Parts: sequence; structure tokens; C-alpha cells
Amino acid sequence: MMSIRTLLVDDEEIARRGLRVRIERVSEIEIVGECRNGSEAISAINLLSPDLVFLDVQMPVLSGFDVLRSLRPQLTPHVIFVTAFDKYALRAFEVHALDYLLKPIDDERFAATLRHAREVMIGRHNGSYARQFAAAIASLTRNGTAPEEPLGCDRLAIPARDRVVFVRLADIDWIQAADNYVSVHVGRKVWLLRETISALDERLTRKGFVRIHRSTIVNAHRITELRSLSGGEFAVVLTDGTTLRLSKSYRAALDQLVGNAR
Repeated sequence: MMSIRTLLVDDEEIARRGLRVRIERVSEIEIVGECRNGSEAISAINLLSPDLVFLDVQMPVLSGFDVLRSLRPQLTPHVIFVTAFDKYALRAFEVHALDYLLKPIDDERFAATLRHAREVMIGRHNGSYARQFAAAIASLTRNGTAPEEPLGCDRLAIPARDRVVFVRLADIDWIQAADNYVSVHVGRKVWLLRETISALDERLTRKGFVRIHRSTIVNAHRITELRSLSGGEFAVVLTDGTTLRLSKSYRAALDQLVGNAR
């Protein structure tokens, strides 16, 4: 049976340890090294030629994407990105990564990722992947820098057990905060995303969304009615009949709501 030679790259030792413990339970995967930063990763990949790399996205000095842009195509390993931020999911797939794992890592999601990696890699190590990868990296690079947003910035990437669901922003009705998660309402479906409401607010402000409450963001194009309430607040009614509260402290958003919803 083929052994998949694997390199772990993460600037946090506890994160590498978590990966190591999980991987050591799988007989056909051999850990050939661990790296604490992007520079070590580049050297280790050039020296060890691993088949697979678990690669952290955000690291000091060199990011995971910086590491990939530094590699020679013929030495390009298969990559599984590891990140605490969903916003990198689309870019991960754009560079033909096998998958990405969201921190903290879920055991079921990890097992599904390894199954996918084995299916893709066993007996299929050839030059086509390296060529695809090199072309993808080139497409993400402009004057030596990665774009501010991935090409699919009109969608949210939402992990759902052993898959990633891509939801078009235009299809979202409203979003509600739930601690460090948000619930994304799309028609009758509700998706749970590990993201803060503030981070989404910053990202979606220029995409036709507006924050009407400390825990609520709405798609302005879904608004059909504003009803005046006591105390300077409003009820915001959406096309499906959902009624949400426009908080007095977000009263300044009212003009934006009316303008964007025309």
C-alpha cells in the first residue's frame, strides 16, 4: 500500500499537535516533517518533496499562499489548507487545493477530508496537477501580490460536515448573530457559519447588505416595508413576511436601507 508522505505547516504548536495526533491514527499517511512558518515550509518542501501538505493560511511574514507561489511546479504537493477563517475557502479551491479544514478542526470533517485525499492521491501522482496548480497560482497573482478578495467574492463558503456549500450573496435574505457564529437565512434554509456578525458586516456593506441591529444584517433588496414603532425604532418587513427590528442605535442605516432597496 502506498504511503502518503505528509508535511505539517502551522505557526501554532498546538495546532500541529492536533493534526499529528489525528494523522497518526491513519496507517497509510506518514508524517515526514513539521514546519513553524512559511520559510521553513518552502525549504522542507524543496528538500523532502512531500506528497501532501497540511498548510496554515495565516502565518507571520509568509502566508500559506505565499508559500505556494514560491514553489517550483514540479515540486508542487497536494495541499489541504488549515484556517480559522472561512473567507479563504474559495481561494483555496481556486488553487486546486484538495480541501480546507476550519479551526477548530471537527473530527468528522477531518475524516472526510482524509478519505477524499486518499481517493485522489492513491495511484494518481502525475504532472497534470502541477500544471493546473501553477496556472491557478499565476491567475491569483497580480504584480506579485494576491488579490484582496477571491474571485468568488459574490458567494459565502459554508462548511457543512463533509462538504462546502457555496451560497450566492444575492440569494441571502438576512443574517443573525449567534455568539461567534451567524445563521444565514436563504429562503427556508438556514446555514450556520463560524464568523462574527461584525466581520460579515464589514464584508457585505458594499454588497447590498445593511446592519439594522447589533445582531442582524439584511439584504436591502429583500425589504418591502418599514413600519414605524415607538421610541424611534422601525420594523423591517422582508419579501417572505419576516419582520425584523431596526434598532434606534442603527437609525443612521435607514437612509441607506431606503436607497439600496429602491
